[in-house]
Amino acid sequence: MLVYDGDCGFCTSSVRFIERYVPARAEIVAFQYADLGELGTTAERAEHEVLWIDRAGRVSGGAEAVGRLLTAAGGPWRALGVVMRVAPASWAAQAAYRLIARNRHRLPGGTAACALPPAGRPGGHG
Repeated sequence: MLVYDGDCGFCTSSVRFIERYVPARAEIVAFQYADLGELGTTAERAEHEVLWIDRAGRVSGGAEAVGRLLTAAGGPWRALGVVMRVAPASWAAQAAYRLIARNRHRLPGGTAACALPPAGRPGGHG
């Protein structure tokens, strides 16, 4: 399962790209609609990074989560996902993920609401 921030326009645009182009065999859900306690995580974590929860209930976040999603998709995506999770590429992937996460409100599909704390976003989740 991939868990993302459904209040963030950039995150939602990214998920739509995944749904269209990445043959992910996974449920994709906004954290605002997920039972995070049952999934073994918290809203605080889900507000700050995309999460991947595998069938065994292990939770990965950030670039690791994206790498695991791509690995699970198979085909050429699998190779990219594996590379993203092995050092030193994993270090670069995590640095890129953090840079993107901090600036998601400035990226295509992002809105000013993406930069606000969750309680201050339109819709008031948090």
